[in-house]
Amino acid sequence: MTSLDQPKASGYRPPAVPDVDVRGFWGERIDAVADRTAMILYERCVAAGMFDQIDPARPVPPVRMPWHARADGSPDTVNVQMFWDSDVAKVIETAAYALYRKPNPDLEAKVDAIIDMFAGLQLPDGYMNSWFIRMQPGQRWTNLRDCHELYCAGHLVEGAVAYFHATGKRKLLDVMCRYADHIDAMFGPRPGQKPGYCGHEEIELALIRLGRTTGEQRYLDLARYFIDARGQQPHYFDVEAAARGADPAQFRHKTYQYNQSHLPVRGQTKVIGHAVRAMYLYSGMADVATEFGDDTLTDALKVLWEDLTSRQMYVTGGIGPAASNEGFTDYYDLPNESAYAETCAAVGLMMWASRMLGRGPDRHYADIMEQALYNGALSGLSIDGSRFFYDNPLESRGGHHRWTWHRCPCCPPNIARTVAAIGSYMYGVSGDGIAVHLYGANTARLNVGATAVTLTQETRYPADGRVAIAIRLDSPASFNLALRVPGWCETAGLSLNGQGVEPGEMRGGYIHLTREWRDGDRLELDLPMQVRALRAHPAVKADLGRVAIARGPLIYCAEEVDNDADLNALIVPADLSQARTAELPGLAGTVAIEIPVQREQWPQRAGKLYDSRPPELARTTARLVPYHLWDNREPGEMLVWLRTGQ
Repeated sequence: MTSLDQPKASGYRPPAVPDVDVRGFWGERIDAVADRTAMILYERCVAAGMFDQIDPARPVPPVRMPWHARADGSPDTVNVQMFWDSDVAKVIETAAYALYRKPNPDLEAKVDAIIDMFAGLQLPDGYMNSWFIRMQPGQRWTNLRDCHELYCAGHLVEGAVAYFHATGKRKLLDVMCRYADHIDAMFGPRPGQKPGYCGHEEIELALIRLGRTTGEQRYLDLARYFIDARGQQPHYFDVEAAARGADPAQFRHKTYQYNQSHLPVRGQTKVIGHAVRAMYLYSGMADVATEFGDDTLTDALKVLWEDLTSRQMYVTGGIGPAASNEGFTDYYDLPNESAYAETCAAVGLMMWASRMLGRGPDRHYADIMEQALYNGALSGLSIDGSRFFYDNPLESRGGHHRWTWHRCPCCPPNIARTVAAIGSYMYGVSGDGIAVHLYGANTARLNVGATAVTLTQETRYPADGRVAIAIRLDSPASFNLALRVPGWCETAGLSLNGQGVEPGEMRGGYIHLTREWRDGDRLELDLPMQVRALRAHPAVKADLGRVAIARGPLIYCAEEVDNDADLNALIVPADLSQARTAELPGLAGTVAIEIPVQREQWPQRAGKLYDSRPPELARTTARLVPYHLWDNREPGEMLVWLRTGQ
């Protein structure tokens, strides 16, 4: 095989995870994943019985998870046990990044044993899915709408690529190439092929990743086919339902909007349906747009991006307010206490934003990637790496806590693999330049065309906005270096080798520096972090008369442990000039915000529910912590959107 890891001049590709050594804020979180989370995920897969299903050497196990029920109470076609291959695949991917971070012979041996199971499970024609080989044999490829076969294949592809990059071992990669070859033979527009695609998108972006790693153009072409086929008429899900003797109209969610197959992708203008599926679809579309230079896909994605970020996204970067469809409802419907905002959905938004940057640096996307990363996604993992949020509300009365596991355990390995792979989100590399999308202490080994470049960032970001970037080269080289100036930063300072310089050319919110770089060149970027209040569009009824407090990329919240109960009694002043910051050792040294506020003294009214008199007000100080850190200490209330004085 050849490699397509070298980027083309026409687009920007992320570096492989092993090419970026991460330290500081993200290094500590990667260490938590490597030290604890990866093995915890493995052990909980064991406890759930997942390997009993996957290992062909064991007896076929019973169905352990309950079937979903239809409205009439009868069993549905869907059981979350069908998706176990995907959960194990994300555990493999997490373990791969953990092994790169820190050698762990025990973890590596366990993953090698899982890979042996999948290799033994694979059929001679390349097909490999534990549910349809062992639990429901003879039913493969009969219900793409509901049963996640291609979704599971996609996550296994991603796990295989990650494990190959991290360890050099290619057994699972070879297994998944054979499976991809089988899928390529099975699906497509040619005579005798099924013109289908998956009800849960994922295979599209995975095939791009596989094609970039192996150099096999067929995998890229197949990803493009799955994108182009979606939503075409006659509708494939109708055709396959009729073929298995089912009524096409009788399925759990009743509408193809749920899985974004209601229209061909280029005709979709509203972000709708299941949030994770939507994000994975748009990620695949963006990857295909980058690989094939397809402006029609990019133009469609721009419309969808505006629809999501201007009408349907929480201030945390969380998306999908409703539990009923794990997704979207209507414009500006963003309740706080009942917010679903699945961790996987915020991870998916990050993925989509990262892939939109494949067409070139643009703060429009990188800012949202950062917002979703530090807030809506990272909240899904506790500091010690042992507990997880599935849904991420912006208000809690004290009863919402992280899980040790979940009946549908997609989020724990998804946030773990994302944290462990964060280095690949930080940069984009083209044939003639490097874009720095995210700031954090790290050393990156990148290739601009034939030129090897080592970039080292030294910074306390996100606690501090000062970033020093050192450049190492074997010999002088000319290329473009693009540095993002976040939208939250009002004024940025820049120096080169100790001399202040004008930011120069700004395009898409990035400072573009094109020059002959020399070994030892040093840039210093200053991004002042002011405490600021964010207000919501008046159509977001839940946030009327309230503000969210932010500093740098972080959204902050109030917790009962710092402020006592009745957080809704706190009133934040319109003027935040008296706000102060202080390190909080109890939360890994995070920067807390302390604000002089007023507190309503309603409890002094002898339990009255209503009163005609205005409440008494007492002066106090509110302490706020980054939202992603809530529920890491004593349990209690939490609130993001605070009342404000006018």
